[in-house]
Amino acid sequence: MNFSSVRIITDDVDRLAAFYELVTGAVATRPAPVFAEFRTEVGTLAIASPATVAMLGARAPQAGSNRALIVEFQVDDVDSEFARLRGRLDDIVLEPTTMPWGNRSTIFGDPDGNLVNLFSRPAERAAPLAPPCS
Repeated sequence: MNFSSVRIITDDVDRLAAFYELVTGAVATRPAPVFAEFRTEVGTLAIASPATVAMLGARAPQAGSNRALIVEFQVDDVDSEFARLRGRLDDIVLEPTTMPWGNRSTIFGDPDGNLVNLFSRPAERAAPLAPPCS
């Protein structure tokens, strides 16, 4: 099994897709007006309208109601990314800070109130893991 994606449900796909285009520097793929996605080598961030989950009835995710997850992006330099975005962010939760476990991190809210974490790992931990021994 491989992790594939996280989908954020929003009442304004265009606004949220534009925000994540700003954050990531990537252009969203838009296969339908109710859906956008950002594909990376390790997974996809999908953004969709409530119409995409309507068939789930009362169990459907509610747009703008998240208080349980943080969307995280690993970056090379948290401080430079924060400097690039600072004037365009309306909800800064944590300015660049070195966490007790060594990661450098900044956290802010997206237009729907979801938390976004940009983080970098210390140089000695940033290298890919060695392949398992055979």
